[in-house]
Amino acid sequence: MTRLSLVLLLGVMVSALYLVHMQYESRRLFTELDRAVAESRRLETEQQRLQVEKRAQATPLRVEKLARDRLQMRTATPAITQYVADDGTPVVTAATAAPVPATPASRSVRR
Repeated sequence: MTRLSLVLLLGVMVSALYLVHMQYESRRLFTELDRAVAESRRLETEQQRLQVEKRAQATPLRVEKLARDRLQMRTATPAITQYVADDGTPVVTAATAAPVPATPASRSVRR
């Protein structure tokens, strides 16, 4: 009977230690989950802030101002637009035709 009691006592002790270990692991995992949820909320807030900042940075007026100031770009007008055909040759239209400077040969033809 004492041998059976000793085995049962050993079984109870092992079971108690396992229960304590599982409770500890459960608490550790719960705190890790809580930290992960908090980090997720923080990242979501950061993403929303960055989206708002991105929309504010991409306004057409700001993009145009940066294009003019930093890239020295200018607004396209028909006078400076050059149209290109599919084969790569420039297409000359009445709006894009620039006055041809007079050359000595062209002056003699006009006389």
